[in-house]
Amino acid sequence: MERRAVYQGALMTHGYQGEECEEAIWPASTAAELRWLKDRQHVVREVAKHVQAGLDTWIVDGLAFLDRHGGHSVILTRKP
Repeated sequence: MERRAVYQGALMTHGYQGEECEEAIWPASTAAELRWLKDRQHVVREVAKHVQAGLDTWIVDGLAFLDRHGGHSVILTRKP
């Protein structure tokens, strides 16, 4: 049986996937939060410049993935 991380009571089954390279990550977050991050990357990057405490790990991981795949199609995906 596959074990998956639990985030606020939900199984972690959503993530980002590069459509061309098929690389995927599964940040500890919900589908709604991942969609929000992807749609608002520019805002989150600006906020990150002014936050001393840092951002949540799922945001940092998500931004790093989106950076590596800049200019390529990235989709929100779900583990089977």
